[in-house]
Amino acid sequence: MTREGGNVTAIAEGLDAQAYARLLARALPKRIETEGENERALVVVREIMRKGEGNETPEEGALLELLFPLIQAFEEVAYPIPDAAPHQVIAHLLEAKGLPASALLPIFGSRGHVSDVLHGRRGITAAKAKALGEFFHVSAEVFI
Repeated sequence: MTREGGNVTAIAEGLDAQAYARLLARALPKRIETEGENERALVVVREIMRKGEGNETPEEGALLELLFPLIQAFEEVAYPIPDAAPHQVIAHLLEAKGLPASALLPIFGSRGHVSDVLHGRRGITAAKAKALGEFFHVSAEVFI
């Protein structure tokens, strides 16, 4: 909210102020400084994304747009991506997040494809790089 000549006006147009305020009060977004805060922000994001792309309310969409840069800023510092081959970056990110290789099955479709990528025997397409970027909350460019 901003003050204009003594009146309070909303910054974001087209949002239900009360619904957005409830979401903000529940999420309490701020600069993320710890792994715990990051995990809590990711839980909020997953809850909204579980509805499916395009099915969130405008208020939920605004909250996602607020949370994404906060999460990304934390993860860029907490999980620095070394100069490495794409398959090494994927392995590092999986390890840092405590995820098994099978977590990549929705992206690659088969265990064989996941194995080939993780061992550097198969390259990563632009579409797969984009999916990996969204999955790990990093730029798709690190996988190309």
